[in-house]
Amino acid sequence: MGLRSGGVSEDFRKQMLGYGLTTAQILYRMPDHPSLLQTYVWQNYDMFPKFPALKDFLAFWQEKLDGPLHSVTVAHSKLIKPTELRAVDGVFRLH
Repeated sequence: MGLRSGGVSEDFRKQMLGYGLTTAQILYRMPDHPSLLQTYVWQNYDMFPKFPALKDFLAFWQEKLDGPLHSVTVAHSKLIKPTELRAVDGVFRLH
């Protein structure tokens, strides 16, 4: 979570552009024991409904990793919603 100039994190910038937190539970078959399923949880900021980051990760998985995919369950939530943003007219400081 690096900060850019101006003190705003890249994660916050993504949220302002419409990205939401995406969590995928990936079930895959063990390469040496295909009758056994293993789980992997992936989480990243991604765009609903096309999920380009998740699709890229799954393509990498299928191309480079040995455990064949069984199923993928996806949950997605926008962390910043329009009703949560309000203009601030002033700042009050109490000492």
